[in-house]
Amino acid sequence: MESQRVAPFGTTVFAEFSRLAAQHGAVNLGQGFPDFDGPDEVKEAAIEAIRAGVNQYAISTGAIALRRAIAAHAKRFYGQLVDPDAQVVVTSGCTEAIFDAVMALVDPGDEVVLFEPFYDSYLASVQMAGGVPRFVELRAPDATHGAWWFDERELAAAFSARTRLVFLNTPHNPTGKVFTVEEIQAIGALARKHGAVLVSDEVYEHLVFGPAKHVRPATLPGLGDLTLTLSSAGKSFSFTGWKIGWALGPAPLVKAVQKAHQWVTFATAAPFQAAIAKALALPDAYFQGFVRDYQAKRDRLSLALKAGGLEPLTCEGTYFLMARTDSHRKPGEDDVGFCRRLVTEAGVAAIPPSVFYSPGHAPSAHGLARFAFCKTDSVLDAAASRLSKGAR
Repeated sequence: MESQRVAPFGTTVFAEFSRLAAQHGAVNLGQGFPDFDGPDEVKEAAIEAIRAGVNQYAISTGAIALRRAIAAHAKRFYGQLVDPDAQVVVTSGCTEAIFDAVMALVDPGDEVVLFEPFYDSYLASVQMAGGVPRFVELRAPDATHGAWWFDERELAAAFSARTRLVFLNTPHNPTGKVFTVEEIQAIGALARKHGAVLVSDEVYEHLVFGPAKHVRPATLPGLGDLTLTLSSAGKSFSFTGWKIGWALGPAPLVKAVQKAHQWVTFATAAPFQAAIAKALALPDAYFQGFVRDYQAKRDRLSLALKAGGLEPLTCEGTYFLMARTDSHRKPGEDDVGFCRRLVTEAGVAAIPPSVFYSPGHAPSAHGLARFAFCKTDSVLDAAASRLSKGAR
């Protein structure tokens, strides 16, 4: 019999909609992984490492070359000085880093502040640790807000003497929001006031569209000593299946994460660590082209959604577009029902974003759908053709 710890968790919505997409021959814009590979030189680096015998357990904290590359990357892009021996731990993707951080820093009854919609593993990790989630709702762009926004009074009310962590995901999945310096400072001030750790999930750090700019919270005045930064290689280099992630920050926080990591996966794939060490040192031209290509994909999908009668919302980063669906929703239909109908009637799969909300705020997402544009142009064009017919 399964434990009470996992009993509430069912099959993910991603599995359900991937199954539906396959069943109906739909274009799958649901799950957020590219349908193409990253740079050939990075693939060759992994092959070279395998042939060179880099095939046994890596050091639990991560291969020395990769930890040094992560530290060099932090200095190159953010001017951040990181000790690769004491302030970096390599994990099996950022999802493991999230789980490790919660296991390492949250005791039963501790409170964790989550912006919603949230990446779904945040809530699951908090629940398995016996923590208590406190939610702050991100609201969609409106007449007075050009991007997703939150009420600072609601944010302040979510904190208490029991607050242990606050999760910040910037750029943000699924909304595409990039948090501003002022917003980050407000979050950090509350974390400081209540003695909480700011966990900054930055897996989309290189996928930001101008004029928005990614700001690493740990580099802002007064936040470095309380911020644990998480990231990974999957999104920046299109090798999501390699599962190379990391945590960096103050040595005591990283040491705590390592204590959990050693009992979760112990170490992650050695040849892929060697390859990502080289990927992080790719020239600026790679990262510039990466953003340029994805901005074109975002704009391509945005036009397709508009042609299909949907309303794409502001997307400042990531490879997801949220769109309003009210013009095509049937009376009483929620986002799950609409997305199921979109698969069966239009042959396009999207994700209903209410799964990224607490039950109390789920209705906020009933008129929305999340589309992934990390796909080849031919796939996006096929989706555009089908969306032009739409779900009626």
